[in-house]
Amino acid sequence: MSRRENDNLSMQDALSAFIKKNKLQDGIDKVDVRTAWSNLMGNGVQNYTTEVELKNSTLFVSLSSSVLREELSLGKSKIIQMINQELGKDLVKKLVLR
Repeated sequence: MSRRENDNLSMQDALSAFIKKNKLQDGIDKVDVRTAWSNLMGNGVQNYTTEVELKNSTLFVSLSSSVLREELSLGKSKIIQMINQELGKDLVKKLVLR
């Protein structure tokens, strides 16, 4: 049976400890990046997005429109900056549009 560490823990601290202890941060980051992509890009881009995946600080986005892929490739650094700002941390270093 596990032992209680502290009786007076805030909910945020308890959840942070749980996430850290069970090594769940990577999975949460992947979900947060997908959410940030859909929030920032809007319905127009989201309709042509087939997959959003984060691997080792590289964001892979699959698009069904080659025209849109070329258009977004011109602003890769801006997209990376916007996603990191939305997440509140420097998580995405590289963007690969395929």
